[in-house]
Amino acid sequence: MAWVYVIIATLAGVCSATQAPINGGLGKRIGSLEAAWVSFFVGTVMLTLIVLFFGKGALGQFLQVPRWLLLGGLLGTGFVVFVIISVPKLGVATTIIAVMSGQVISSILIDTFGWFGSQKIAFNGYRVAGAICLIMALFFLYRGTQPS
Repeated sequence: MAWVYVIIATLAGVCSATQAPINGGLGKRIGSLEAAWVSFFVGTVMLTLIVLFFGKGALGQFLQVPRWLLLGGLLGTGFVVFVIISVPKLGVATTIIAVMSGQVISSILIDTFGWFGSQKIAFNGYRVAGAICLIMALFFLYRGTQPS
C-alpha cells in the first residue's frame, strides 16, 4: 500500500514541475512578487473551497499551535518566489533539480536529527549516494544550459 504514497508524491513533483514554468511565465509578464501573490491568491481560493466542502479538521485551533508550526506559509512563499525568479534564468529542469537537491539534503538532515518532530531515520550510505546523484544531475543539467 505504501506505493500509493509514492505515486501521490510523484504527482506532487509533476505539479511542482508544471507550476514552475507557468509561474515563471506569469512572473515575466507581471513581475516576480506579483506572480507569487497571484499564485497564492488562486491557491487560497481553491483551498478555501476544498476546506469548505471536504474539510474535517479543527481549523479553529490554528491559533493554539506553537508559532513555529505556522512558518510553512512563509517557507512556501519563499519557494514560489525563488522558483519564479530562477526558471527564466536556468530553465525548468535545472530549477527543479536544484529545488530537489535542496529538499533532499535538508530532508536527510531533518531525518537524521529528528528535527521539527519528525521520525529519526539513520544516516547511511544509501542516502548519501542518493544526494550525490542529485547533485551530479544538477551539475549536468546546469552545464547543459550553458553555451559550449
